[in-house]
Amino acid sequence: MTGSRVVALGHYQPAKVLTNHDLAAMVDTSDEWITSRVGIKTRHVGGPDEPVDELAAHAAAKALASAGLQAADVDMVLVATSTAIDRSPSMSARVAARLGMGSPAVMDINVVCSGFTHALATADHAIRAGAATRALVIGADKMGDIVDWTDRSTCVLMGDGAGAAVVVADQGAGDRPGIGPVLWGSVPEMGNAVRIEGTPPRFAQEGQSVYRWATTQLPPIARKVCERAGVTPEDLAAVVLHQANLRIIEPVARKIGAVNAVIARDVVDSGNTSAASIPMALSKLVERGEIESGAPALLFGFGGNLSYAGQVIRCP
Repeated sequence: MTGSRVVALGHYQPAKVLTNHDLAAMVDTSDEWITSRVGIKTRHVGGPDEPVDELAAHAAAKALASAGLQAADVDMVLVATSTAIDRSPSMSARVAARLGMGSPAVMDINVVCSGFTHALATADHAIRAGAATRALVIGADKMGDIVDWTDRSTCVLMGDGAGAAVVVADQGAGDRPGIGPVLWGSVPEMGNAVRIEGTPPRFAQEGQSVYRWATTQLPPIARKVCERAGVTPEDLAAVVLHQANLRIIEPVARKIGAVNAVIARDVVDSGNTSAASIPMALSKLVERGEIESGAPALLFGFGGNLSYAGQVIRCP
């Protein structure tokens, strides 16, 4: 049976770094206050001349180079983002144009913080169905464009960036697929807990509601993701959760029971980058050699819409 696998990763962040001390000069906050509540120390923020599709294209180019592929080799581009201001052209179409692609299928997927894991599952399904052979799956967001920089409860959280994965058909997947079955869903009645609304759009959330939901409801769902993939939490080499808040990441990872896994904590350096957070954190772990090739890693996104999606992949 044809499956799919991730063969390469790439990430990109704007050069400008905003520290907690920088934020303390902008709003009533401090390094101690931010660190104790969310665990973030720095975040990268793009300028007006760095649109979302540019961040995405940089990450994608890095992933393609790592895979040894040309842009023309790709027949599907999926971009997970919630910060695309224009409805058309889509971010995926703009990325394809920036990279000089031929005629790929292009699609944006907006599931906010769990966008990348939704997009990765979509690429896997398309390849399994024979509708694509090589896909670029990108998570890219410019949260700095939609955050209220006068609101200390939200502006301390956000950062900008992009992460990308090259996904290809795997004819010999057998009972050990490179991308395991997705488990996804949502809690529609709590969808207003995370919002990007208005003109211009602004980010807002009910932080305590999200925290309680994430730390109590998500660990058993994440364990079911492992079960679907045929691995135990103890088998995992890495756990890459949406990088929302260190006070969410650490208890959720602990409750999953992945006692032998490297836990991604890129939120400390990058803040919450929404759909970019999982591929960016995973790319950095692989680049630093913290996960062996072929080792199982749990990817689990959650957040906006109170949606979630996760799968176990074999690392490139």
